[in-house]
Amino acid sequence: MRIVSGSAKGRAIAGPKSTSLHIRPTADRVRETIFNVLGQFLDGQKVLDLYAGTGALGLEALSRGAGGVVLVDQDREAQALCRQNTDALGFASQVELLAQPVVRALESLRRRNERFELIFADPPYAARVVETVLEGVTGATLLAPSGMLVVEHDKRESAPDAHAGLTLEDQRRFGDTLVSFYRAP
Repeated sequence: MRIVSGSAKGRAIAGPKSTSLHIRPTADRVRETIFNVLGQFLDGQKVLDLYAGTGALGLEALSRGAGGVVLVDQDREAQALCRQNTDALGFASQVELLAQPVVRALESLRRRNERFELIFADPPYAARVVETVLEGVTGATLLAPSGMLVVEHDKRESAPDAHAGLTLEDQRRFGDTLVSFYRAP
């Protein structure tokens, strides 16, 4: 896996051990398409990466000009990969890692009155939590006005056209993966 574009373009990112069942990194091709939809440069945006895994989505955002990223993952191997990749790319000063379950992290960020222009969520496909993620993000009021929530999920899991003010703007399919793009009002 590599950073696709920006200041760290072409730099390798460490992935999980081949035996890991907990981490499913977003493929380079999928990340490239996600950022083609979002726009190539993020001009200082604040980014939240839920179920961060290797940190690839958040780190790609930093490479493309995001101002800061909060990575969230409760898995110890994922936390170690996020730290390793953040340090290797020289982004440590721009990254906060929350080593806790997503539900607890959302509540913590809500209490801190955090707002993000871009939120990624790439939960385990078997969890079937698209609706839960939408509810958690909107309930915690974490998405800034006109912000974007990008949810990567199994193609067999439906994503609603709208949820609590969020509107489904786009969807892209890659084999068994479906990426849904939601915009805040």
